[in-house]
Amino acid sequence: MRRLLTGLLVIATALYPVMVYLWVGDISPRVIGGALLLILLIRFALAGNSASAKPMRKVFPLLCLFALLLMFFNHQQLLLWYPVLVNFLMLLVFAYTLMCPPSLIERLARIREPELPAAAVIYTRKVTLAWCVFFALNGLVAAVTAVWANLEVWTLYNGLIAYLLMGLMFVIELAVRRRVRNNNEHAH
Repeated sequence: MRRLLTGLLVIATALYPVMVYLWVGDISPRVIGGALLLILLIRFALAGNSASAKPMRKVFPLLCLFALLLMFFNHQQLLLWYPVLVNFLMLLVFAYTLMCPPSLIERLARIREPELPAAAVIYTRKVTLAWCVFFALNGLVAAVTAVWANLEVWTLYNGLIAYLLMGLMFVIELAVRRRVRNNNEHAH
């Protein structure tokens, strides 16, 4: 039941741009901020002390602060900055682990394979750097859509295209990882 609820909350968070599109004009930013805050609080409570919750604990206070600012200022334009904030925070989390190893991707890899070879550690650092570039560029485009695009374009990019690009990035990385692993296995 806990996993189901967590999954539903993750989906609700991911659908934030679509909810903004559907609700803007009908529901005040204050209410949307309150709903976002409630979702974040429940997600944080459900995450507990699991390894996957560690990055969430670092960004959680800033996401809650954003929701509180939405509630306080009740300004429609502020709604559009949530994807920018999320990308910026993801960039910070990934970049921090590059400066204070092990990298985030290495940490995730060690969950499945605790004894990573040195080549895999180097590879995971490169993947973490690639995700840093992705989040920087994605956040930049999200900011551009928040400032200059209409609500439809903002929703299309932040509610669909950004997720498709993230999925494409993941699929490409998976293909590259398999190729690197096969090349390393054949070299030994």
